[in-house]
Amino acid sequence: MNAQIIAVVNQKGGVGKSTTCANLGVGLAQAGKKVLVVDADPQASLSISLGHHQPDTLPVTLSDMMGKVLTDQPITPGEGILRHPEGIDLMPSNIELSGMEVSLVNAMSRETILRQYLDTVKRQYTHILIDCQPSLGMLTVNALAAVNRVLIPVQAEYLPAKGLEQLLSTVNKVRRQINPKLQIDGILLTMVDSRTNFAKEIGALLRENYGSKIKVFASEIPHSVRAKEISAEGKSIFAHDPGGKVAAAYQNLTKEVLKLEKQREKCKAGIGR
Repeated sequence: MNAQIIAVVNQKGGVGKSTTCANLGVGLAQAGKKVLVVDADPQASLSISLGHHQPDTLPVTLSDMMGKVLTDQPITPGEGILRHPEGIDLMPSNIELSGMEVSLVNAMSRETILRQYLDTVKRQYTHILIDCQPSLGMLTVNALAAVNRVLIPVQAEYLPAKGLEQLLSTVNKVRRQINPKLQIDGILLTMVDSRTNFAKEIGALLRENYGSKIKVFASEIPHSVRAKEISAEGKSIFAHDPGGKVAAAYQNLTKEVLKLEKQREKCKAGIGR
């Protein structure tokens, strides 16, 4: 089984990338998958939201692993990977990753350092989710070079089309130059306030503008105070508020993501015949 490697990416901050990464990860684990989530953001929001409130004190993080790849040092199986009580594994990050980004600039094969690290762990997992930093810098390019799928969370609050265009052109460039396997799974609307017509209009506009080229997930993540509380607790929404609308939305998203995979497998099988 080849691991499905998915980047959760948008160069705008505050659109729910880390929340999506954590909750989709736990959703997939609940569906019986073996999941690793990778924090590829020096701000370490994903690590913090999964209970590591002082990421700068962690002994081993992603920058250490990428450092080992850069210097050709061996990586021991499972090194630095933290177990989360809800059944997912985490490769955490901290501020040292921004130093790593600087060292990548002059490195040989600098776009593929993260991919080379993931090659050492991917056999143990069915799914690897990468939480990208809010920029289109070297770390995000590394993530795009390492994955086969991209999920784009977009906040349903203002028209994000400008930023989206830029992101899509970066994805296309990486696909052309570095990673021909790269596919976009879809756009996920987050922080949707269903009481306003505005959110509905943005959803409709996105579907109108991009729907023919890119899937816009049917699941929309509602705006919720409860969802904001979870990062302080280090739990997923499934543990914090299992009966709530946000948990239901992430459960539906998990189903959509798995369904997409099945469809692609079928297509592949069809082509392979």
